[in-house]
Amino acid sequence: MVNSAIERYLGHIQIHTKKFQDDRQIGYDLKNLEALRKIIGAQDSILAFSERTIIEGMAASAASSFGVQITGIDPAKEKKVIGLNKKVVEGGFLESKRKNQILVGKKLAARLNLKMRSKIILTFQDKKGEIIYLACRITGIFKTESTTFDESTVFLKQKDLMRALQIKKPMIHEIAIRVKSPDFVNKVENNLAALLPGLKIESWKNLAPELAFISSSMEVFTYLFVSIILFALLFGITNNMLMSVMERIRELGILTAVGMKKSRIFIMILSETIMLSLTGGILGMVLGNITIDYFNETGIDLSAFAHGLENFGSGTMLYPFLPAPMYIGLTLMIFVAANFAAILPAWKATHLVPAEAIRTY
Repeated sequence: MVNSAIERYLGHIQIHTKKFQDDRQIGYDLKNLEALRKIIGAQDSILAFSERTIIEGMAASAASSFGVQITGIDPAKEKKVIGLNKKVVEGGFLESKRKNQILVGKKLAARLNLKMRSKIILTFQDKKGEIIYLACRITGIFKTESTTFDESTVFLKQKDLMRALQIKKPMIHEIAIRVKSPDFVNKVENNLAALLPGLKIESWKNLAPELAFISSSMEVFTYLFVSIILFALLFGITNNMLMSVMERIRELGILTAVGMKKSRIFIMILSETIMLSLTGGILGMVLGNITIDYFNETGIDLSAFAHGLENFGSGTMLYPFLPAPMYIGLTLMIFVAANFAAILPAWKATHLVPAEAIRTY
């Protein structure tokens, strides 16, 4: 879900004026663009950035009308920041040289009964509050993992939007940034915030807090689920070791009778349990890692649940992965679980009466 949102529209970081996110008015555009571009371009960790013009308006056809976000972009720059061009299912990503071409979502096309080459009328206000009507021709239809996004967002070339607004210089409301690695997001965000104190610099975590919550809590949930599984397996390990002790009562009795300390017997049972658990745990993690790597390449097809997943903004192909630190955490959890599982069998072994244990066959 996080990767889909970043690839769909968010990018890693966005820049706006401080008023724009609260009240998305056309007049809250970014100033001093040349200086702003130099500052952004000077950041080594930034891979690419794209300037967007954003206007709230209406999209209408002969069949119906619907409120949309009209986004003016430079297609060449946008391709370097997001992967929306890969989601185009019909036509192209504003590749034609014709004027007033538009890219719409499949959900919006269905709502307005539109298809390729259909005409769509955009209605919006300019800076003076005057109503502008812009007739566009559909040259591309996209379909992403989010039906809400597909229904409420349209894209057209920035120069076409500026021509309709009768503005010579670009009016930029948003700059979307893609960094070279997700590890650089916080660093770049802090650097830009220090260099551009008059603007609002937000990472995807601030722009989509619900996704940030899912991302941060996923590891916690994973450990919770594994803890529940290990708790259930703990009883199986305990039962296995109890059976091992019961089958060796006579041997343990002899060891006690010849003077072996109870602490050594306790450590022996404990060590055996830990070795048994770690052997099985490590073997399981190796097999699990092979399985995860395989499906990370091929993916797990969840297209049968496509409609429900799209409502949550998730793709139908699942590519599982497990961060390396999780394997260390799992090993420690197995070690702790083995220690708990060994307590009862070890206690049983240390409380045998040698005379009674030796008579056992």
